[in-house]
Amino acid sequence: MLNVTRLLCGTSTPGDALRYGEKATSPHHIRAPSAHFRPIVVWNVTRRCNLRCLHCYTSSNEHPAKDELNHQEAQAVVEDLAGFKVPVILFSGGEPLIREDVFDLMAQTASLDVQPVVSTNGTLIDAAMTDRLKAAGVSRVGISIDGLEKTNDGFRQMEGAFQQAMDGIRASMEAGFRVSLRFTMTQYNVEELDQIFEMVEEMKIPRVCIYHVAYSGRGRRLLPMDLQHDERRDAVGRIFQHTMDMHSRGNEIEVLTVDNHTDGAYLLLWAQEHAPDRVPEMQRLLARNGGNSAGKGIGNIDERGNIHPDQFWRAQTLGNVRDRPFSEVWQDNELPLLSQLRSRHEVLPQMCQECNFLSVCNGNLRARAEAATGDPWGEDPACYLTDDERANIEEMVTA
Repeated sequence: MLNVTRLLCGTSTPGDALRYGEKATSPHHIRAPSAHFRPIVVWNVTRRCNLRCLHCYTSSNEHPAKDELNHQEAQAVVEDLAGFKVPVILFSGGEPLIREDVFDLMAQTASLDVQPVVSTNGTLIDAAMTDRLKAAGVSRVGISIDGLEKTNDGFRQMEGAFQQAMDGIRASMEAGFRVSLRFTMTQYNVEELDQIFEMVEEMKIPRVCIYHVAYSGRGRRLLPMDLQHDERRDAVGRIFQHTMDMHSRGNEIEVLTVDNHTDGAYLLLWAQEHAPDRVPEMQRLLARNGGNSAGKGIGNIDERGNIHPDQFWRAQTLGNVRDRPFSEVWQDNELPLLSQLRSRHEVLPQMCQECNFLSVCNGNLRARAEAATGDPWGEDPACYLTDDERANIEEMVTA
């Protein structure tokens, strides 16, 4: 996850403490645990959903998965994660708001001094729902929209999904939640990226996260519709430009790109021309962040209790909370995949090992590399740097 606003404009944002080790400065800022480095945990609490999105990494539908964690098992997960001092539990799905006991689980999370965050399609949020979320201790809500009305409804395979999600955004903002709009780029919708930024600015949505496709679940089918390198460079450059333009107008919307750590390297290259005064601090912050952190800074528990290095990597399972708690699995350095992920440079493909931006990217998204090549240590096809750029001056990315 690349915080474009923080890096390009120098604006302090709520996730800085987790990404860069900086002090939280407002109630909306996420506090990093003081004693230990712990992961953010994405928890897919159900696979049931009221939509059938084309890019859904869990292949969710109207039916729950067999043998989903029951209420007592889910409570034990919260207890364990809180005892492990994770900073955030991100409740996701499927559609998490469909799960009947999710509000109890969120309230339990908040009561144990862990921040509950919700990732939702937004179609079920109204004033009554925001009251329930607020009572459960939620203050941050991520809502996904993948284009304007016609595009979004086609992408999500339900007529009216766009208007319902927009109603959900308005209700959430009126309730005082910090709302993140989430948009996943494909050839299907990238031409509407500029209009999405216009909408975000007009509605004063405080945060927008632009995702690259991860080839997981139904998202594997979108591999032929993923952006080509020139399309991706153009889109990411436009994201950077929109961020600077909004900042110049005094609009401090937080902009992030997600699931392609090549964006950090490209931002350094782009900033040499467009914001050269920001490059030294970018170098410092990007080196401190370290790039992709699957298996270290982020982890996942799915609806059946399986533990994965991140939410998109369901092909790799580290254990199950029914057998061993997440905290125990996460600290087991004898697990080969965890050990490799935490010192991965020697097992990454040659292209990554020889790249002068390795300390910024850390080999990009391994789940996408495995889905595309069959090898978890293969090349991530979404890396869009040229050979000359990978050989760029080494001092650019020195901590």
